[in-house]
Amino acid sequence: MSYQTIEIEYRDKGVTWILVDHPPVNAIGEELMQDLDQAAEELTDDSNVRVVVITSRHPKIFLAGADLKGAMQNSSSDSNGEENIIEKQSARMQACFHRFATMPKPVIAAINGHALGGGCELAMACDFRLMSKGRIGLTELTLGLIPGAGGTQRMTQLLGRSKATELIFTAKQLEAKEAEDIGLVNRAVSEEQLEPEVTAFAEQLAEGAVHAMGLAKRAINAAEQPIAEGLKTEAKAFADTFLTDEPSIGLAAFFQKEKPNFLK
Repeated sequence: MSYQTIEIEYRDKGVTWILVDHPPVNAIGEELMQDLDQAAEELTDDSNVRVVVITSRHPKIFLAGADLKGAMQNSSSDSNGEENIIEKQSARMQACFHRFATMPKPVIAAINGHALGGGCELAMACDFRLMSKGRIGLTELTLGLIPGAGGTQRMTQLLGRSKATELIFTAKQLEAKEAEDIGLVNRAVSEEQLEPEVTAFAEQLAEGAVHAMGLAKRAINAAEQPIAEGLKTEAKAFADTFLTDEPSIGLAAFFQKEKPNFLK
């Protein structure tokens, strides 16, 4: 596939990196979202891809927010009463990031620079976040806006209502260790160790039962629903694990007291 704003790197053990490269600041526009949409579809369908990592080629920025100038020029509904263009842009970004939240494979954000606004929202859509430098947070309130790419929902799910409300209302920007302390990122690491630690973690995941992880992810996402619906989703996902060869590999290794090899 051909991309304009990202690069795809296929590495060992089925670990695949998406590197955002959209000068000057990795702003979120339609071109970048189209590339992310295409990459999500391509990597989901590729059985050789077991884990996805998202990071940036920018030396200081993981991902900036949306391009607001163009949106502001078209901020009102037209005379026919069509849906507000700003609302459409919000829904467009939500749908793009949701692809990674629902991708049936582990997705890791390797945050190597500022992840403010939309950058924070994409990171929260990933399953795991490892961060080295820069700051992370939802800063839209400083512009008189609110997060519009899933931030209000995902930060509340991650941190609880009280802490999410505090961070959104104050637009606080957190360093990596602060973000780790409250659970916004899984791990704060040094700049030099980010890639090695992400690689080691991604390879650890890739050696596991990745199909089962995808099904577990479906059930985990269903925890946002009433528990009765979530339990139904879990039961169906549990049954679907037996449509793959992973249970036979895992159970055989268990009874033979060996480590399962899911990379066969």
